Amino acid sequence: MSTKPDVLAVAKLHPFYLQALQTLYTVHDRTHTEDPAAFAALAPRIVGVAGTGEASVPRSLLAQLPQAKVVSVFGVGYDGVDLGAAIEFGIPVTHTPDVLTDDVADLAMGLVLSVGRAIPQADQFVRAGRWPAGPIALARKVSGARMGIVGLGRIGKAIAQRAKAFGMSIAYTARSEKPDSGFTFFPSTLELAAHVDFLVAITPGGTGTRHLINAQVLQALGPRGFLINVARGSVVDESALIEALQQGTIAGAGLDVFAHEPQVPEALWRLSNVVLTPHMASATTETRQAMADLAFANMQAGISGQPLRTPVPECMPLLKM
Repeated sequence: MSTKPDVLAVAKLHPFYLQALQTLYTVHDRTHTEDPAAFAALAPRIVGVAGTGEASVPRSLLAQLPQAKVVSVFGVGYDGVDLGAAIEFGIPVTHTPDVLTDDVADLAMGLVLSVGRAIPQADQFVRAGRWPAGPIALARKVSGARMGIVGLGRIGKAIAQRAKAFGMSIAYTARSEKPDSGFTFFPSTLELAAHVDFLVAITPGGTGTRHLINAQVLQALGPRGFLINVARGSVVDESALIEALQQGTIAGAGLDVFAHEPQVPEALWRLSNVVLTPHMASATTETRQAMADLAFANMQAGISGQPLRTPVPECMPLLKM
């Protein structure tokens, strides 16, 4: 029998993270859902929970883990974790911010260029042998356009810096105005959408931002406006978005996240004014390794009683007790 401490994986972990965990711990992969009887006997021994940004860690699970010392999330988002329950049970939650900022901002700008200049469509135009019959339709100029950012946190600021290099004007909305940013603030997403050409969503997920971008916001964005979503699928009303794209309410969209991943509505596949990527904003070897290293360091620190590297903000009061 292994003498390594027991850790529960609540989602399919990236190999970099899983392999690091297995050097020090016995990792039980989703035992709580796949073998509830075995989990009942295992639960009192679990000292750490390993998850991803999409993982569900409900109160009902945390209540069964009396020895758990940390929930270490591989990802920035943690809206699937019941933070209220975690704090109540004294289980701090960590995530992996900062290390993926550049990659997410890069992909956001890549989607702006891809959908504005119709780069994937142009690639297919050439591959299909259509060029000899005549030139491709004109696209949208990106340099000098107006960008609106929904959520001006670390990644939002990094996107803004990239957009500035293209001579774009920057405006934003957030929970509070950030006077030092130098960018124009709008108090609501609706007002922001009415004043920009590219609306970029990079706000946290969760109930507070669910369907923040809805039919009214898309109507305000207008027939020459583009939506870019590198936040969470829940931030956008996907049905309203599909209708807006089909009817020409907006010009197009670049989407890296979806409401029911990995399932993507067929209606989106069929649209020619959309660029779709499979939630890959942080998917580079370098960044995934850095995320794994940080998630593993948080797990080690939590289990050994050392200071956590990157606890989520809501858990800071718990750590000061």
